[in-house]
Amino acid sequence: MGHVLARLREVEGQLAKDSHNSSKPPSSDGPGRKSRSQRHRSERKTGGQPGHTGRTLLQLASPDEVVRHRPLVCCHCQQPLEGVTGKVKERAPASMTCPRCVCWCKSITWRRCVAQSGSRVSAGSFPAGVEAPTQYGPNLRALAVYLHQYQLVPLARTCELLGDLCDCQLPEGTLTAWIQQAAQTLEPTVERIADWISASRLQHGDETGIRVGGKLHWMHVNSTRWLTHLAWHAKRGKKALETIGIWPRFEGRGMHDRFSSYDKYPCQHSVCGAHLVRDCLYLYEHDQQVWALEMHDLLLEMHAAASEWRQRDAPCIPAIEREEWVVRYFEILAAGFAAQPPPTTEAVPKRRGRQKQSAAKNLLDDLLRRAEQVLAFLDDLAIPFTNNQAERDLWMVKVQQKIAGTFRSEVGTTAFCHIRSYLSTMRKQGHRMLTALAAVFAGKPLPVAWAPG
Repeated sequence: MGHVLARLREVEGQLAKDSHNSSKPPSSDGPGRKSRSQRHRSERKTGGQPGHTGRTLLQLASPDEVVRHRPLVCCHCQQPLEGVTGKVKERAPASMTCPRCVCWCKSITWRRCVAQSGSRVSAGSFPAGVEAPTQYGPNLRALAVYLHQYQLVPLARTCELLGDLCDCQLPEGTLTAWIQQAAQTLEPTVERIADWISASRLQHGDETGIRVGGKLHWMHVNSTRWLTHLAWHAKRGKKALETIGIWPRFEGRGMHDRFSSYDKYPCQHSVCGAHLVRDCLYLYEHDQQVWALEMHDLLLEMHAAASEWRQRDAPCIPAIEREEWVVRYFEILAAGFAAQPPPTTEAVPKRRGRQKQSAAKNLLDDLLRRAEQVLAFLDDLAIPFTNNQAERDLWMVKVQQKIAGTFRSEVGTTAFCHIRSYLSTMRKQGHRMLTALAAVFAGKPLPVAWAPG
């Protein structure tokens, strides 16, 4: 007995270790652990402190190119001003990154001219995107946001990298402002992505825990082969799905895990086969459930058969072969139910809700109740066997959490969702990331194509 207690204390001690009291990395803590940094909160406000050296983008005395913007007609009487003498009223240089070479920068001075016709003066206008006396162009902004939001380079290192590549002293606050600008510009595009997913025949859904300001929240993904939509919420279940608003409108087939909140929507459902395979393998290895190994092998065999028929461009598995798979499926379930121990006769304290069952019994019940959802890919080979699409679209969120540990603010989390939704969608649709982001900073994000599948 003493040996058992000593072993129990040893295991409890191992479980009590995390990044705050051992050398384990923060990425191993998991979303359920509260972050407890040993750093003390500073009384200083965020941002630059008094006395720090400022960084200002200066106008160039000798730009590479000068573009003059003269008024073509009088803004009062609409008479043409061709040949009328004009003069420079103001100039606005913009430092732009060459689209062919990331490291080479080109400065263009835009000169706004005025022309006088009689006693009235007409002024030219700067082109779209030239908004300040000194500013960086859309290509450099796109590169900065791409590095931080897509490649997940930390804020300070992004500014340092741009300083080495492009010889620009970029403050962290400027990059943060660009991220917010991109997120706000992309709001209509992200709404369009949500609309397209809602109208699709098949979507993948999943969720994962994240930390926002040190507190546990949830990142939800809805995606197809061509579209990605990320959104965060304080809750994991139906309240979050209702707020995001895609599942309530969706009428196709949804692929997901066995999380019960998805079942509340009247669309067709499919269950991820990869989750079932892992659950069966655990029951065999941990509880020696022989039926679980047989179900594990059957699921993989059905997956291989579906892949083979899919390569032959068949719409479904032939009826005779399908019936053989289904019969074996229910035979294994029957053997599994028979192998479970009978209910105990001991007095069980009454409690609300379902009585606690073993993991094996829970999985058997789900495989029986969800048989149509599990086997749907046999009848329609357009339905995948796994929910890997959603898991791939969520994977970089976990990478971000391993790098940063948390999102600092709700605004930053929303910006991350908007930008990643857009970039992931553009990547799926064959666009270059820098081109897609440069279009955002030019005020015209690339249009989202839609396919029903």
